[in-house]
Amino acid sequence: MTYDHDAIRKAYPSVIMIDDDAGIFDEDGNAVTVEQSKVDEARVELNKLNYRGIRGLKYPNVGDQLDDLYHKGAFSDEMAAKIKAVKDAHPKPS
Repeated sequence: MTYDHDAIRKAYPSVIMIDDDAGIFDEDGNAVTVEQSKVDEARVELNKLNYRGIRGLKYPNVGDQLDDLYHKGAFSDEMAAKIKAVKDAHPKPS
């Protein structure tokens, strides 16, 4: 049998060993019987987390996003003045 190791560990945090041949065991060496419904729920949660992580890596970094907003005039005058002060004090090297 092949187990969904990550989902089992999420559903059963006390599990320390998952062996596709020997079975699933907790920290005391006791065999753990898993409920497929719990593993399926854990898999759904892990997929959500993976989706967020992958999607987050695809966005431009926050600094680039904020710089774009600044250059397009999307900030209030007060915030634009604060950003300009930082940019003036620390100019981009040429």
